[in-house]
Amino acid sequence: MTRTYLVTGAASGIGRATADLLRARGHAVIGADMADGDITADLSTADGRTELAARARELTGGRLDAVVACAGVAHFDPVTIGVNHFGAVATLEGLRPLLAAGTDPRALVVGSVDSVHPTDPAIVDAALAGDEEAAVTASRAAVDRGEGHLVYSSSKAAVSRWIRRAAVTGDWAGAGIPLNAVAPGVVVTPMTRPMLDDPGMRELVERSVPMPLHGHARPERIAPLIAWLTSPENTHVTGQVVFADGGAEAVLRGDRTW
Repeated sequence: MTRTYLVTGAASGIGRATADLLRARGHAVIGADMADGDITADLSTADGRTELAARARELTGGRLDAVVACAGVAHFDPVTIGVNHFGAVATLEGLRPLLAAGTDPRALVVGSVDSVHPTDPAIVDAALAGDEEAAVTASRAAVDRGEGHLVYSSSKAAVSRWIRRAAVTGDWAGAGIPLNAVAPGVVVTPMTRPMLDDPGMRELVERSVPMPLHGHARPERIAPLIAWLTSPENTHVTGQVVFADGGAEAVLRGDRTW
C-alpha cells in the first residue's frame, strides 16, 4: 500500500537516504529542507516552522501517514538547539493533526548517540520546559565559556527525552501514533565529512563514539530502520530511542541502563 511520508532534512545525509528508500518502495515522499526540497523552510525560526506545517497541509490535502524529523545541524552555536530540538518538536506537533487523518500513522525523530555524552542541564531543562529563549541564552553561555560542544549533545538529549514523555500521552499513543527516535553513531554525511577528513578530529571522534560493529555507517544503513519504525508493521514500539550506532552506546554506558 502506498503511504505518504514527510521527511525533513531530505536534501542530504540520512534524510535523503530515507526519502530515496521510501520512494524506491513505492511511497510518496514530501521532502523538506533549507533548499532543494518540495518544501523550503528554516526550522530554526518560528516562521519556518509555520511554513512547513502550512505547506505540508497544502501538498497533502490534510493527511499524512508518517513523518520523519531528520533535519539537524551540529554547530557550536545556539541555532543547534533551535533546529535539533525546537524545530523537531514543532515539526511533529505541527503535523500531528495531519497524521491523525492518515492511515496507520507513525512519527520519528533522528537523534544521536551524542545524547549519552555530557550535556548542559540549563539547556536541556529550558528545552523540555518549551522555553526557547532560555535555551538559546544557555546555549550562548556554553559557547562563551568554551563549551560549545555541549549545545549539540544537549539538543539531542532534550529531544530524546521529549520523545519519551510525549509518546505515551493521549496525543500520540492515545491516538494510535507510535513516536520514536533513532540514534545513529557516526554516519558519513556532509555534516561529518570535514571532521572525518581531518586526522586529529577523526581520532577524537573515534574515541568519543567507539563503534566496534562495522565502524562508521553510511546513511543508507540507517534508512531501513527508520522505514520499519514508521511502517504499519510497527504496532507496539513507541517512546523508544533506538541506537543504530555500531555498539557505541553499549560501550559508553555498559549495563547501567538496567
